[in-house]
Amino acid sequence: MQDLSRYGWLSVGAAVATIALKFWGYGLTGSVGLLSDAAESLVNLVAALVAVIVLKVIARPADRDHEFGHSKAEYFSAGLEGAMIFVAATYIFYASVERLLNPQDIEQVGLGLLITVAASAVNGVVALILMRAGRTHNSLALVADGKHLMTDVWTSVGVLVGVALVWATGLWWLDPLIALAVAVNILFTGRRLVLDAGGGLMDKAMEGEDRDEVDRILNSHKQPGRVDVHEIRTRVSGHQQFIEFHALVPGEWTVDYGHEVLTAMEDDLRERFPGVHIHSHLEPIEDERAYGDVHL
Repeated sequence: MQDLSRYGWLSVGAAVATIALKFWGYGLTGSVGLLSDAAESLVNLVAALVAVIVLKVIARPADRDHEFGHSKAEYFSAGLEGAMIFVAATYIFYASVERLLNPQDIEQVGLGLLITVAASAVNGVVALILMRAGRTHNSLALVADGKHLMTDVWTSVGVLVGVALVWATGLWWLDPLIALAVAVNILFTGRRLVLDAGGGLMDKAMEGEDRDEVDRILNSHKQPGRVDVHEIRTRVSGHQQFIEFHALVPGEWTVDYGHEVLTAMEDDLRERFPGVHIHSHLEPIEDERAYGDVHL
C-alpha cells in the first residue's frame, strides 16, 4: 500500500498551529469556552502523531508474520483517537463546572475571536484535504482524522458564537455552558470512532450499497439448475475488502470450463471493487456435500 504518512504530518502541523493560536486566544480572554476548544486541539495533536505511525505501519507489505498485511492497524488509530476525545471531554467538563462555581469575566474578546477564526480556517482546510485523501485511498485513519478536525471546526464555530454572545450580553454563565456543550458534542464523535474501530476489529461485513452490489453481481451469473452461488461472506479490514463465496457448477464440466465461469464472477467483482481480495471455491452442483456448510 502507498505510504500516506505525509498526510499525517500535515495533520500534525495543523494541530501544532491551532494549539498555539487557541491557547493564545484563551490567554487573552480567559474564556473557558476557548480553553475547551484548545483542549480538543491537544487531542488532535496526539491523534495526528498516532496516525503518522499507523500510516507507516499499514504501508508495509504483507510478511510471514502478517500474511494478510497490516491494514488493521488503522483501527487502533481510530480507537485511540476516540479514547483521547473522552479524556478531553472529561477535562472540559471539569473546567466548565469549576468556572460555574467561580465566575470570571472574559477580556479582549475581539482579538481572541479573530485568533480562533484563524485557527478554525487552518483546521477546515486540512480536514477537507485529509477526508478527500482518505476516501481516495480508502484509509480509515485519514478519514477519522479529517472528521475529527472538521468536528473541531464546528466546535470552534459554536464557541465563537457563544463567546460573542457573552461579550454582547454580559451573561458570564453562558461561557461555561458553551464549554459543556462542546464536551457533549465531542463525546458523540469519540463514541462513533470507538464503535467504528471495534466493528473493524470484529471483522465487520461490507455494508449498504457495497454489500448489495456483491449479491447483485454474483446473482447475475446464476443459471437455474446449472450455476449457483452460496456461502457469500464479506469483511472489511482497514482499507482492504474481502469477499468469499462458493460457486456450484455441473460436475460433468471440465475443470478448465468451471474455472472460466468462476473467473468471470471474480472479474466482475474486481471491476466494481478494485483491489478486493477474493476467496472462491468451486463445487459440483449435484453433490449433496456441497450444501453441508451452508449456514448464512
